[in-house]
Amino acid sequence: DLASTTTSSPKSKEDQVVNGHDEKENNPFAEYMWMENEEDFNRQVEEELQEQEFLDRCFQEMLEEEDQDWFIPSRDLPQGMGQLQQQLNGLSVGDGHSTEDILSKSNLNPDAKEFVPGVKY
Repeated sequence: DLASTTTSSPKSKEDQVVNGHDEKENNPFAEYMWMENEEDFNRQVEEELQEQEFLDRCFQEMLEEEDQDWFIPSRDLPQGMGQLQQQLNGLSVGDGHSTEDILSKSNLNPDAKEFVPGVKY
């Protein structure tokens, strides 16, 4: 009984490994099968690259069109208008007058009712 097990175990190892590959593995060259149709593979990759390039160009055109729609004063206003805009940006309402100063000189009644259009008092 012991002799039959020793003779069967080497045989099972030989069955499992043939030319350095497991017998369970159907095709040892499966990962290289794409090379069989290399022209088709290359064509498919080129088409994918062309499609990606086309999408990139479309996206860039869309961004350029969007930029044209935006109003950018430095780009869209004439040169003299830019200087005028800078002067306007430098101005602020109520320069030189504090709020307390205005209120002390006011002759409005602070206890008056709030004006509501269309309501008669």
